[in-house]
Amino acid sequence: MSGAALGLEIVFVFFLALFLLHRYGDFKKQHRLVIIATLLAWYLCFLIVFILPLDVSTTIYNRCKLAVNSSPAESNGSYVTLAPSKQKCFKPWSYIPDGIMPIFWRVVYWTSQFLTWILLPFMQSYARSGGFSITGKIKTALIENAIYYGTYLLIFGAFLIYVAVNPNFNLQWNQLQTIGIAAANTWGLFLLVLLLGYGLVEIPRSHWNGAKRGYLLMKTYFKAAKLMTEKADAEENLEDIMEEVRKVSESIKYNHPLRKCVDTILKKCPTEYQERMGRNMDDYEDFDERQNSYPSEKSLAKLHKQVIYSVQRHRRTQVQWQILLEQAFYLEDVAKNESSATRQFVHTFHSQEPENKIIQYFYTPTVEWYWECLLRPWFYRVLAVVLATFSVIVVWSECTFFSTKPVLSLFAVFIQLAEKTYNYIYIEMACFLTIFFLSICVYSTVFRIRVFNYYYLASHHQTDAYSLLFSGMLFCRLTPPLCLNFLGLTHMDATISHKNTQPTAYTSIMGSMRVLSFIADGFYIYYPMLVVILCIATYFSLGTRCLNLLGFQQFMGDSEMTSDLIDEGKELIRREKRKRQRQEEGENRRR
Repeated sequence: MSGAALGLEIVFVFFLALFLLHRYGDFKKQHRLVIIATLLAWYLCFLIVFILPLDVSTTIYNRCKLAVNSSPAESNGSYVTLAPSKQKCFKPWSYIPDGIMPIFWRVVYWTSQFLTWILLPFMQSYARSGGFSITGKIKTALIENAIYYGTYLLIFGAFLIYVAVNPNFNLQWNQLQTIGIAAANTWGLFLLVLLLGYGLVEIPRSHWNGAKRGYLLMKTYFKAAKLMTEKADAEENLEDIMEEVRKVSESIKYNHPLRKCVDTILKKCPTEYQERMGRNMDDYEDFDERQNSYPSEKSLAKLHKQVIYSVQRHRRTQVQWQILLEQAFYLEDVAKNESSATRQFVHTFHSQEPENKIIQYFYTPTVEWYWECLLRPWFYRVLAVVLATFSVIVVWSECTFFSTKPVLSLFAVFIQLAEKTYNYIYIEMACFLTIFFLSICVYSTVFRIRVFNYYYLASHHQTDAYSLLFSGMLFCRLTPPLCLNFLGLTHMDATISHKNTQPTAYTSIMGSMRVLSFIADGFYIYYPMLVVILCIATYFSLGTRCLNLLGFQQFMGDSEMTSDLIDEGKELIRREKRKRQRQEEGENRRR
């Protein structure tokens, strides 16, 4: 089985990343380079999360071998003397041969760092550029990222000058590399704690609220009112942009040098607008070179960029509106069926998509009623309690993992107990569940947050290229410090445990943070304690209340504005429901 577990997880994680990217991205319409770059970024980050437990179990086995082959005098009282000299070490089922993991981590880490700091920012600007040629897009991307890359070079150059002038520093290449890693991890840890503090509270709370049918329905009405406003704004913006395109198309005729640029813009417009513009245009009219009212290529590139953005936004709001309608109709059906005496789930509307026959056979109306009206609320409550328990353990461990005597971090206690008996299955499961829960708290926040209309991960293939690439950047910057934080919680990091033991292959690639003692002994240990303050702020919805005060409507049960939007959304859903019913009645009459 040597290396087999590693190979299986590499394949599994690839398909997991591909599945998630397919859910959010659009393979048919988005550029292949955007899809490949985002897939690679997500894949490498997920690999770190899934492979790290195997690294931990392999390291514990290697420590056991060192302890068996070493005498107490040779170990200098270190942790390796805990194993008796005659104890037999059992090889874990997922053991990875020596030399593989360091190479694997080095390739994964440095590739992800190249993506997040150099390639993906460039591709973001390239994807948003309205240029009509590859050269034009590259030029625009380089100009937009000049300040971004120049800042890095300035900081790095100032640091090199400081090291060269200061006689107390005698840094070698490995130490410079470690400092670079520490700087990247420090930036990532700063953002990590912010996202983690939100996810530790919001994930259990969202599942607990998921058991409340009335709460979900009211929130859906609230979302409907907000989405209708955004949908109307997107339609109005698209109309304005299409009007500009029409004027440009009418002014630049078929034999104008910039006509190719106009044709490129027209191809990005919705089909109905293309047909409308084609009917109203006379391509046989020559242009007059003496006129000075023709737009420049630069202005056409700007218009091209606006067309791409407005069409994407309009399409996204249309799809999201249909999905939200289906959710609202279904939640209203659940509320009606809860008092059903027949205990059979009855839908107001038939599903527009053909259902799987196997699912239809097993998921009968009776089974659906018991699940939706009886079992699902209790399942969500139990799951919320389990997740809340995990959150409490994480918060406690984040505040106490620096204590080694006694060991207060519960994750470190669990791992050390399993290490004494060399129960590798338990070690890997405990490590995987811990890091998986931490990842869910952080990654789910990345998927939920929305920065106006610039960054927004929308499911059902509605995420634009800029947001996909930005998510890849965030994942690559957050995952390495997340894994180092996990190793600190479990005391597998010698910097935290203060024991002279063999480090994990992942830690060895990160280098010894003792080069920067103020970061290793200060920031990395005490900054994660801020997660307590962030959890309290999230629990009392301080961020939501602040956004509400600033005019960004958020769902709050005690807000008058929320009540007004709920009533507005309820009326919108009622109108759409009547419209759908009239359509079905008309189709039934024609049959």
